[in-house]
Amino acid sequence: MDDQSSPHTAPDPSPSPLPMQVSRHLLRRVFLNERGLRSGWRIVIYFFQILLLAYALNFVLDRLFHVPKTGTPNMWQLLLQEGLSCLIVFLPALLMSRLEARPFGDYGLPPNGLFGARFWHGCALGIAEISLLVGCIVIFGGYRFGSFELHGTAIGRWALLWAFFFVLVGLFEEFAFRGYLQFTLADGIGFWPAAWILSLGFGRVHLFNKGESPVGAISVVTIALVFALALKRTGNLWLVVGWHAAFDFGETFLFSVPNSGNVFEGHLSNATLQGPVWLTGGTVGPEGSVFSFITMAAAALYIHKVFPPKPRVVVTPESSSTALPAA
Repeated sequence: MDDQSSPHTAPDPSPSPLPMQVSRHLLRRVFLNERGLRSGWRIVIYFFQILLLAYALNFVLDRLFHVPKTGTPNMWQLLLQEGLSCLIVFLPALLMSRLEARPFGDYGLPPNGLFGARFWHGCALGIAEISLLVGCIVIFGGYRFGSFELHGTAIGRWALLWAFFFVLVGLFEEFAFRGYLQFTLADGIGFWPAAWILSLGFGRVHLFNKGESPVGAISVVTIALVFALALKRTGNLWLVVGWHAAFDFGETFLFSVPNSGNVFEGHLSNATLQGPVWLTGGTVGPEGSVFSFITMAAAALYIHKVFPPKPRVVVTPESSSTALPAA
């Protein structure tokens, strides 16, 4: 019998490459943009590293070294806690800088600015702000310095300890809320939307402090936005690290008042706050005073005047450039 097979060629059974190309394109759009990995995924990776590192450090402290947890930690516990907090936010950011192939300083703390002029400018600004704030409370009879709590060499020892501690606080809190996260979130949604989200988060975290209040948290959100303005205008966080550290130092040690609801040992005097909460801030401390918002407004105006926005260069189709004020 003759072969009756069709003279036509059988169709190729291999699948069309089109669905695979569509899948690859879709994956690229989900994970990548023209600048590389999308900001949301970078933040997820950063947070995963933070959680993993925090868990590991807590395990080591609790299970191996049996570090006690007390309601009122002493100075060595505070220093250990703040130092490890710095490690938890800085180390993952350093790894992310390698992954993203960019300098670590892009996240707000270039190493060449460490304890430079901007930092000391911030320190002077922080001391000036807390002094003006307490001075306003004094005028209305709401603050008394009281007798000295510390004497002799103890004054210098505690001053150095608190200065070092609050530099760590400034580094940790500023980088945690205005460092890597601010840089990366701004890459996705813009600088000021990112600043608002992180500032609100900054205020929410402070509500966990004993003695904090909603007014105090609003004050924290406000100063966070002022700090964001300073970051925008100066280009890095060194000024606000010094500002943050010096304000807390003046509040806790020099004027010996509650700091965001926290009262610590080793303060300079037996100072007292007396009068209505709108004046003194109550358990929150001067940050909850109505005058806090006035001093923060003055600080924002100072930043605006001393660090004006840099002009933005717009290139026209004819290759001419026009300078416009930056946002």
